[in-house]
Amino acid sequence: MCRNIRPLFNFEPAATEEEMRASALQYVRKVSGSTKPSQANEAAFNQAVEEVTEATRRLMDSLVTTAPPKDREVEAAKRKAAAEKRFGKVPVAAS
Repeated sequence: MCRNIRPLFNFEPAATEEEMRASALQYVRKVSGSTKPSQANEAAFNQAVEEVTEATRRLMDSLVTTAPPKDREVEAAKRKAAAEKRFGKVPVAAS
């Protein structure tokens, strides 16, 4: 699951709220061992996602770098090429 968490810092355009939440969701899924919590755990799960999203937002807002921002499309092409090398032809996934 954590392979789906992508770096969010130093991209142009900057990471969106949706990207931060998606990464937080993947993290909470990984550490909880559950992709869909039971009804008994749903509130705790959702609260954890919100807290991790907020922590991610604060982190992104406080990080600094002198490196030029990376291009999202170029980085996506690099990931696709690496996947093709590793697994062969990879079907295009919807975003």
